[in-house]
This record gives sequence, structure tokens and C-alpha cells, in this order.
Amino acid sequence: MAHKWWQNAVIYQIYPMSFQDSNNDGIGDLPGIEQRLPYLKKLGVDVLWLNPIYKSPNKDNGYDISDYEQIQPVYGSMAEFDKLLSQIHKHGMKLLMDLVVNHTSDQHRWFQESKRSKDGKYSDYYIWRDPVDGHEPNNWHAAFGGSAWTFVPERGQYYLHLFAPGQPDLNWENPAVRKSVWNIMRFWLDKGVDGFRMDVINLISKPAGLPDAPEPATYGLTEALVADGPKLDDYLREMNDKVLSHYDIMTVGEMPSSKPEDAINYTGLDKHELNMVFQFEHVTVAANPDPRLGKWNDQPVELPQLKRALSRWQKALDGRGWNSLYWNNHDQPRAVSRFATDDPKYRVRAAKMLGTTLHMMQGTPFVYEGEELGMTNVHYTRLDQYEDLEAINSYHELVDEQKVVDGQTMLKYLAHMSRDNARTPMQWDASKNAGFSKVQPWFAVNPNYPEINAEKAVDDSQSVFYHYQKLIQLRHDSDLIKFGNYDEIDPEDTDVFAYRRHYQDQTLLVISNFTDQTVTRDYDQGHPTAKLILSNYDDDLGTELRPYESKVYVFKE
Repeated sequence: MAHKWWQNAVIYQIYPMSFQDSNNDGIGDLPGIEQRLPYLKKLGVDVLWLNPIYKSPNKDNGYDISDYEQIQPVYGSMAEFDKLLSQIHKHGMKLLMDLVVNHTSDQHRWFQESKRSKDGKYSDYYIWRDPVDGHEPNNWHAAFGGSAWTFVPERGQYYLHLFAPGQPDLNWENPAVRKSVWNIMRFWLDKGVDGFRMDVINLISKPAGLPDAPEPATYGLTEALVADGPKLDDYLREMNDKVLSHYDIMTVGEMPSSKPEDAINYTGLDKHELNMVFQFEHVTVAANPDPRLGKWNDQPVELPQLKRALSRWQKALDGRGWNSLYWNNHDQPRAVSRFATDDPKYRVRAAKMLGTTLHMMQGTPFVYEGEELGMTNVHYTRLDQYEDLEAINSYHELVDEQKVVDGQTMLKYLAHMSRDNARTPMQWDASKNAGFSKVQPWFAVNPNYPEINAEKAVDDSQSVFYHYQKLIQLRHDSDLIKFGNYDEIDPEDTDVFAYRRHYQDQTLLVISNFTDQTVTRDYDQGHPTAKLILSNYDDDLGTELRPYESKVYVFKE
């Protein structure tokens, strides 16, 4: 089978609001992204993925779209978008758009029309249900707290929103909805964009009859019930047939609660649906033992658990599908803080170690803005420091209303897991506001920016930036890294993550110490044919692994 261009690619995710402000209004924008293209080219990435830049009331940072064919005014104009796209292509890179079609904004004209009457053109564009005994149609919970149903007096009905009330779910059972989505996709593809990341795409097909979720019906239990619904295959095949197959593009579907067998079903190399999925198994380890608290926890990740999650997907999809590889995104805390350490003594080595561990696997790596610098969690201590709807609502629901947890403990959980950790402005240099803007940014810059910033990293040959540059170059140059199969080593080892990759007559050995202790491991790295191709230390002590040391060897078989 011929390999696809996206199998050779490394993706860089940009959160536009926080990347670069060009006009000094405190908000990142499209000309700001254009300004930083030489930096991204230097890093070596192939594709830029932009979080939503469409017109939006911004209830959920752009994931509530009110007009799919207009640019959010604070980001710029359509002419500025067209110029950015042209410049990205001139730099030899591609552009991935964020497609949000499980739901729209409640300000979208479709919803405004839909809520007025049960009989209009758009009346069936969303999921409406009559009250049941004077209350919500079922017990489903929304992701950001409270019921997944909101009552509209004009219609005398409830509408479904798996996320915020300002994000009503589209009714994909309606062929007119699907046709409208295909038109949106063609609009952007005809402009020349190179593919889509599809937000919660496996939630678009709801279970027949909308049955109650198991109690306590948390969002997690609601999501598990809704995910991978009965018609999802049909919708994705229709999407591919009507739109995707007519363009040379890449697609990645965000699929919470999906298992490897689901991913193979939707993205198998012999299927005609999507190219890959974002799965969440490795970033949902260490959830709170109390199901009411879900992800809110501050316990360190147990390495065997993390290894099991990543290894399962590596082995399951080999030769049958294709993995997306990521540590961070706009919804996850900073990887170095969560999976390793942000202690200044070890942060640089730990960030390099995490990068090596992931980038040497099979799949397409995604780098989130600032990850290549080893940016860290911001470590907030007060609720008024947060912007994120999920964090604020969860605090009020779990502390004030339900009294499941006390305020100080919840603040510790937020500091560890909040999405805001990923959304602080990009740290470009040591000047005021980290070079992001000349005015007060929309969101406070992480105070550690004088130490952790792009200018400093580019001037330091030993920085995390250059390590990521090497990782990207190695992938581009090596079929062993891109396509080799995966063989885990000592899965129950609590300190070291090691694995082998095999392709044709070569073996890749990857060894990563996830601790601040020196340990010893012998994986035949002293073999006469072994060649060290990457390390985050200047020398090689063979079987001795220093704190957060990571090494990659190539063997001839």
C-alpha cells in the first residue's frame, strides 16, 4: 500500500487566541500566526492545526460557532486568512482546520430559526424533546456541568447540548443537516485547506430513544453511552463519499471514549472514512477514584498504567490503522508538569524525555504550542485566576452545590488538570507579556516566561526546541520510525518506559527513565551493532540511566 503524505508529517497545534497578538488588542490573531511562520519552519513541522477561528460568541473559546463561513473578527478578516493560507503553503507547510459539527452556537441562525417553531425549515436541525413528567427528557449530564437539556418556552420543548447550553447538538438524522455540513467542508477545502481535525465527531450519532445513562449519570457516563452511536459509520462513510474522497487531505477525528477496535472501524487503512483518531486513553489515566469527580485529581500518573494505554493502541493499530501521537492539546494540562516534572532542575531533560518517548512511536505526532519549549502548568491557587468554563463550573458544582469536595482540595485539582494550563499565552521572549502582546493579554502569561521562552530556546543549542527539531528530522528520514511495529519491554516497570520497533532488517530501541533517580537497565544497548542516534545527555553510560534520561538506539538484525 502506498504511504500517504500525512504518515510522514508532524503537526503543530496553534491555539490562535494565545499564540501571537499582532495588533495589540491582547488577543492572538491570524497576522500574528503569519509573523511566526519562520519559527515554525525552523522547528521543522509540516502541518499547522488551528483551533476554531470562525465567528463565535466565544462561550467555549470558539467551539460554539455562529457562522462557519466568517472569521472571528478579533482574529482578522477572510482576506487575512487567505493570505495566511498562501504563506503557509509558500513555507512548504499545510493547514488543518478545526471542524466543529456535533454542535453549533445557540447564536447560529439555524438555532435561532429552530427554536421559534416546530414547523420551519430548521425546526429539525437540532435535537428537541418534550418534557417528561414536567422535567428533562432523560438524566444526561453536560460536559461543563448540569443537565444536558435546556427548556425553550417558545417551543415548549427541551434541546440537547452535551456541552454548554450555548452549544446545542445538531440532529444528524436530518439529511438537510448533513448536506449543510458537507457544504461547510467544501467551502474551506475549495479555499485550499489541507484537512480537518473533527471535534467530538464520534458523538454525532445519538443512541436510539435517548435512554437514561447509568447513575450517577455524570458526564463521563453520559459520554460513554453516546459515543460511537449506531449510525456513526454511515455518517462518516457518507462524509467521505460526498466530500473527503474528492480532495488530497488528512482527517483526524476526536473520539472520546473510543477503543482501538472503534478506531480501526472508522480509520482502518482499508476503510473509507477518516485517517486517524484522537483517543484519550493515555490522558485519562489517574482519574479520581470518586466517579463524581471524574478527571479532577492531583495524583501522579502510575507509569505502568500509562504504558498499558499507549502500548495497547500501538499494537492494535499496527498494519490496520494509524495512530495520532500527542501529550498535550488545548484541553489537557502541560505534559511536562503532568507526566514528568516541571522542577527547574530537571524540566528540560524531562521535556526532552517525553518528546522522545512519544515521537519514536508509530503514528503522526502532534506538538502543541509551547511543548517544544517545555512550557509548564501555571499553578494557580485562586478560582478568580481561571478563565475556563469547565474549571469554574466544576468548582461551583462540586464544592458549592454538591459539596463532594472542599474548596482547597478542588483548587489543587484545578491547578493540576485545568484546561487553562494549556491556554496561557505563548512565551516568545523575556520582554513584557512574554512578547505575546504589548498590552495586557486576554489571559495572564505564565510567570516563568523570563526563563522559558522561544528566543532563549533558539539561542541555546541544548534546548528542548532543538531536541524536538531532531525528533522531527529523524521521523522524516526514517521508515523504521514511521512504520516499524511495536514491541513493549517490561510493561510493569514502574520507573522506565522501554520499547522496540522493528522494520525490515532494523530494530529501534527506546529507553526513558521517568524518575529523578539513577537506575540500571540492560536491554542489550551494548550490542556491537547498536548505534546511539538520540539522547538528552551528552554521553552514554550504557546500562545506567540518569534522572529523566532518554536514549534511542538503532540495531541491525
